[in-house]
Amino acid sequence: MDPILVGIAGLVLILVLMSQRVPVAMAMMVVGFIGLVVLNSWQSALATLVTETWSTLIFYELMVIPFFVLMGNVASMCGMSRDLYGAANAWVGWMRGGLAHGTVLGCTGFAALSGSSVASALTIGRVALPEMKRYGYDRRLAAGAVAAGGTLGILIPPSTGFVIYAILTEESIGRLFLAGVIPGILLAGMFMLTIFIQVAFKPEIGPAARRYTWREQRIALGRAMSILFIIFVSIGGIYGGVFTPVEAAAVGAVLAVFFALLRKRFSPGIVHSVLLNTVNTSVMIYFIIIGAAIFSPFLALTQIPDSLAAALTGYDLGPVTLLFIVLIAFIALGTFLDGFAMMVLILPIVLPIIEQSQVPAFLELRPDSSDFNVWFGVIMVIILEMALISPPVGMNVFVVKGVAPDVPMRDIYIGILPFWIAMMICLVILVAFPQISLFLPNTMLN
Repeated sequence: MDPILVGIAGLVLILVLMSQRVPVAMAMMVVGFIGLVVLNSWQSALATLVTETWSTLIFYELMVIPFFVLMGNVASMCGMSRDLYGAANAWVGWMRGGLAHGTVLGCTGFAALSGSSVASALTIGRVALPEMKRYGYDRRLAAGAVAAGGTLGILIPPSTGFVIYAILTEESIGRLFLAGVIPGILLAGMFMLTIFIQVAFKPEIGPAARRYTWREQRIALGRAMSILFIIFVSIGGIYGGVFTPVEAAAVGAVLAVFFALLRKRFSPGIVHSVLLNTVNTSVMIYFIIIGAAIFSPFLALTQIPDSLAAALTGYDLGPVTLLFIVLIAFIALGTFLDGFAMMVLILPIVLPIIEQSQVPAFLELRPDSSDFNVWFGVIMVIILEMALISPPVGMNVFVVKGVAPDVPMRDIYIGILPFWIAMMICLVILVAFPQISLFLPNTMLN
């Protein structure tokens, strides 16, 4: 049987299974296993299932996931995230659109603890949306700020998106984490600029909240110092070469538990919820990685990546045209595919095509260097962020709807649109200037 036809049938089957609400990890595992049986043998398929599952479970660097997830859950359930938003609100809430700015700042800070976009949008949204409603903010602006700000959770380290990308490409998790810092700050700044522009044209959509006194601002900032200290130690430790990513995650988790105990905010119920949520999230991510590890050998046997690369090379597309086609295709797929599903399914097909093209040379990056993979990882994660707020399956949209059920879906999507455009502009900037992403990783190595 023609391997390419088997591969196409496998991809179609995965889409069918996902349309029937089969988890993407299970869909990849089933299709990958069946495909290996068809193209190779039962023995090969069983060996791949066992070895890939075991190697994933014992892979040391993946320990970064449960530690960072634990850190984020402790910060969320013990009220540290509320303190973070309170500090941002105290310092910028007095200006027009200030509560929306504070929401973005709160999401930025919490992103450096949770590594999850959904967790960031849910945690900050529960605090920010009622506050903005109380001050008469336009519900479109409020919903857009929470949904878009939450997406920073998978760009600013620690990021589950970068961890999965690192596993798929065998890239350094530490380099990817550092590569996301400046683009994350850039994107947060663009979100705040988007809010500023909207409020400048329509001041009534973002009225100013009360002005805090200097003493109140200092007290609010003091309450948030525990989170800022954890971020400084864990992320700063990676940059300074003091910790590996796994060590930084462990230190961050221990510090989060320490501050929760110091504040006397731990209870048996909270401990149970923290541990249960940490296990659920970690198992889900591990399951996705195992599914991708079983699906990838099947995809390689189908020869689809090599065939597509040869076909596109034959068309002699210029680097700009090829990169434009790839990015638009990813953005379009993000409107109906889950972000992580899109990464694990499409990245193994697309990345070899770009590596064999003139795109790396056009960007002045060697295709065989770590720099190219790190830069493309940042681009990939930003596209995943866009998928999180793209209709009809944008996960953060449904998170906002769950927190604010009185806001119609139509208003949420309208509110998101300016922030989606800001993401697109940020993507163009990072494509035009790849060194923005590479500055910190290369500084660390030096």
